[in-house]
Amino acid sequence: MITIGLAGWGDHDSLYRTREAAKAKLAAYSRLFGTVEVDSSFYAVQPQRNMEKWTAETPEDFRFVVKAYQGMTGHSRGAIPYPDEEAMFADFKLALTPMRESGKLSCVLFQYPPWFACTRESVETLRKAKRLMEDIPCALEFRHQSWFVPQMRERTLGFMREEGWRHSVCDEPQAGEGSIPIVEAATDESHTLVRMHGRHAEGWHSSGQPNWREVRYLYRYSRQELEEWAERLRRLEAQSRTVEVIFNNNSGGDAADNARELMALLGQTPPPIPEEPPERDPGVEQLELF
Repeated sequence: MITIGLAGWGDHDSLYRTREAAKAKLAAYSRLFGTVEVDSSFYAVQPQRNMEKWTAETPEDFRFVVKAYQGMTGHSRGAIPYPDEEAMFADFKLALTPMRESGKLSCVLFQYPPWFACTRESVETLRKAKRLMEDIPCALEFRHQSWFVPQMRERTLGFMREEGWRHSVCDEPQAGEGSIPIVEAATDESHTLVRMHGRHAEGWHSSGQPNWREVRYLYRYSRQELEEWAERLRRLEAQSRTVEVIFNNNSGGDAADNARELMALLGQTPPPIPEEPPERDPGVEQLELF
């Protein structure tokens, strides 16, 4: 099964064309896609009430990919608001309870930063993170190319299989050591995550700049690129029962359109986006009385 969704549900204005949809975006979104990535959890461990609300607003078969808190992946440069790693991981896991109990948690995404290189220390960091997450399904995404240079590619994938990490396959700009190539391989027979970041190489290193949100993921996939991905996804589906695709190229509002286009290429019928009915002309209504 191949399921397609977007990173976040709040910023895709083209999906919310009615007043009702604009007021209840997640509910409207979940009628159009079967999965979503929760990004707010990266910036702060979410209160359990948020997870309960989101779980309640979505259909039974809807799934969430929840991004690991930045303190858990080494992104946080300052002090973390926890006494130690164990307390931080415990708080994050507790927040997931509503999604886990409802069966709506697809996986937790551990996306490590561009400076997280392939070293012995990094390997031990990954082992500890996986141990602290216990039996919660976790996907692993690298940003430093040292993990997938030719001499390390199979060793990295083998390590992920041994430790129980699901592979987050990435499509992203090829922009030096802080980016990775497309590695078409599953490490878990039940689930593989795919994240589509776009291919805007110039904007890839814009983190820290005032306009980084506007340019980093500014990219619209062409039909040819999506056709290539449709074939790649079918091959991944042969390795993994569920392939979950998240489009993250939304700096210019392209993610939703690209996701729906890929759905069509895979033979999935994208649900129609509800439109606000046109206002009736009072004059016409009067004529209809006679």
